[in-house]
Amino acid sequence: MSPIDTLDALRRRAQHCTACELYKKATQTVFGEGPATARIVLIGEQPGDREDLEGLPFVGPAGQLLDRALEAAGIDRGACYVTNAVKHFKWEPRGKRRLHKTPAQREVDACRQWWLAELQALQPAVIVCLGATAARAVLGAEFRVTRERGQVRETPFGARAVATLHPSAILRIGDPGERTEAFNLLVADLRIARKLHAIDTRK
Repeated sequence: MSPIDTLDALRRRAQHCTACELYKKATQTVFGEGPATARIVLIGEQPGDREDLEGLPFVGPAGQLLDRALEAAGIDRGACYVTNAVKHFKWEPRGKRRLHKTPAQREVDACRQWWLAELQALQPAVIVCLGATAARAVLGAEFRVTRERGQVRETPFGARAVATLHPSAILRIGDPGERTEAFNLLVADLRIARKLHAIDTRK
C-alpha cells in the first residue's frame, strides 16, 4: 500500500484499540495527522481535552503554542506529521473539568505499536520528541529531556531525533520571563530539526 493508504488503514484500526484501559474513558482515539510525505514527525505525549473531543492532535492551547514555535523556527506545520506516544486522553475529574494525567508505562507500551507503524509508513528524516514521555518512548528509558534536550540522536527508525520541551509544560510555567525563556528553548530545538531536514533534502 502507499503511505497514504497505510496511514488511513492504521487510523481505522486504531479507532478500535483496546490494548490498555484508557479507551474506556476517552471520547475517541486521536491518531496522527499530516501529509504522508512529511519528512518531520512531531511526537507528543497524549491528546488533551480539546484533542479528545475533536479527534485531532495538538489543536488545543498546547497546539497553539506549538504553532507559534514552529512558525518562529521557520517550519511549516502543514508539512509535518503530528502524533502522540499515547493515542487516548488520560484524565481525572476536577469539578467539571477533565485534567491531564500522565500515562503509566504500561499505557505507553500498549500504544508503541501505533507510532512505530506511523514511522514505518512515513519514513521521516527527523523526529521531534515533545516532552519526557515521547523522548523516553523513542530514545529509551534513560533519556532525560532536562539534561539532553536539543541533542541530535540517531534512532533505529532511519531518522535522527531531537527532544525538546512539551508545549503544555511551557504553558504551566507561572513566571512570564521563565515562560518566554522556555519558549525560546523550544524554538531553538525546532530550528535544529529544521536544519536536519534541510541537510536531508540536499542528499
